[in-house]
Amino acid sequence: MIVLKTTRELSLMKEACRISAGALRVAGEAVRPGVSTWEIDRIAYEYIKRQGAEPNFLHLYGFPATACISVNDEIIHGIPSKERILREGDIVSIDLGAKKHGYNGDNAATFACGTVSDEAQRLMDTTRESLYEAIKMAVPGGKIGDIASTVQRYCEARGYGVVREYTGHGVGKELHEDPSVPNYGTAGRGVRLVPGMTIAIEPMINQGTAAIRQMSDGWTVKTKDGRLSAHFEHTVAITKQGPVILTVE
Repeated sequence: MIVLKTTRELSLMKEACRISAGALRVAGEAVRPGVSTWEIDRIAYEYIKRQGAEPNFLHLYGFPATACISVNDEIIHGIPSKERILREGDIVSIDLGAKKHGYNGDNAATFACGTVSDEAQRLMDTTRESLYEAIKMAVPGGKIGDIASTVQRYCEARGYGVVREYTGHGVGKELHEDPSVPNYGTAGRGVRLVPGMTIAIEPMINQGTAAIRQMSDGWTVKTKDGRLSAHFEHTVAITKQGPVILTVE
């Protein structure tokens, strides 16, 4: 069931999303060679708590950390670890959110650790650009397929693989709500977009094929071919005036 938000509820969500955006910013600022992914997770946790919010990923479905931190060929759900030390040239995807006043925010971005290769930078740029192209399609009267097909066309035209098994989603009182928001599909199909909907749009794009593999920890998902992956996400409100990105400070 899709839950539409009132003006008051959107105001509450904006606060959770603002904190989520701030947490992602400070986590990204901590990405540098020699830092552990555990330390980045700690920084995000402490930021969220200082804002009077709760890290909504922590213990969700049993996940053991504040942020999913996925490095290089890890697509999503990487578990932070004191043993995972970042190196020059890594690309680091951080996915996290905060809950406050009963509402959730959710966002993600991929950060360069020091100087990265031109190929890695192009992957990150394309993934981020596809997110903003997709957000333009989040208008009343449109369809989920308009968002999905935009990501797919943008990324596949540049030679990248679009992950199928994981999607964006609705966001609200629950972190994961209806509807599902895929990154592939057909324009003009799917759920109709109406004011009051709040959705997370999150392209997960592989440098090579779209194929994935699940790791033995039960969480981490990697590219099957071992090539790089990037991930960007915003929580977006559908309004009469057009799409509004909520996950901004």
